[in-house]
Amino acid sequence: MIEKLKKIFHVGVQYISTKTISDEYINWLTFANAGMLNKGNVFCMDSAIKNLPSNSPVLEIGSFCELSTNVITYLLSKHDKKNQVFSADKWVFEGAEDGGNLGLGNVSHLDYREYVKSSFKRNIELFSAENKPYTIESFSDEFFELWERGDKVKDVFERDIELGGGFSFCYIDGNHTYDYARRDFDNVNKYLDIGGYILFDDSSDSNPFGLTKLMKEIKNNKDYKLEMKNPNYLFKKIA
Repeated sequence: MIEKLKKIFHVGVQYISTKTISDEYINWLTFANAGMLNKGNVFCMDSAIKNLPSNSPVLEIGSFCELSTNVITYLLSKHDKKNQVFSADKWVFEGAEDGGNLGLGNVSHLDYREYVKSSFKRNIELFSAENKPYTIESFSDEFFELWERGDKVKDVFERDIELGGGFSFCYIDGNHTYDYARRDFDNVNKYLDIGGYILFDDSSDSNPFGLTKLMKEIKNNKDYKLEMKNPNYLFKKIA
């Protein structure tokens, strides 16, 4: 009986365990580059990037200090992909709307924002120098309006870039409420190539954010296939 229980437990652990990749570069990167990146997301990113359907750009919604983007540019290089990378963030964090300080500390929300943004730039200059992403300082809704119009804009590094076209892979890590995430999905869907991928951060079934409802809707969408749940959801566009 004990051995039988051990086998059942072992199978259960395997079933719920998160798949990860072992990579020395990513280990060093995560030591130095601040950010909140689930290791399972790295596995999903690696799988999606290895199987990109086209040379269309990769998009990340939400940047913070750009850890995830630096992982993406590295994986693109690792798999010999030449896709350009775009990201969008306004660096307006929860609780910062009314200004003031961080809790009871002496650091203001404004100074914190500027520090994070400057850290983002430093991290990009070092870790993504060979494929520097075009980062647009905007909320995702604003970004997609610019993208739809095909506007020519300046990114945070003061480079001119003309927007528009398709995407091959999108990592959605912006506002996690249902309404915002739903709009991000709808906007990405307009431009995602057939065979392209969407990865949703903080979308696991046990996550307290509002993405559970959206994940169920996309699973029922005939144009999408659930590629992986690790524990966050990676979808592939099939039609």
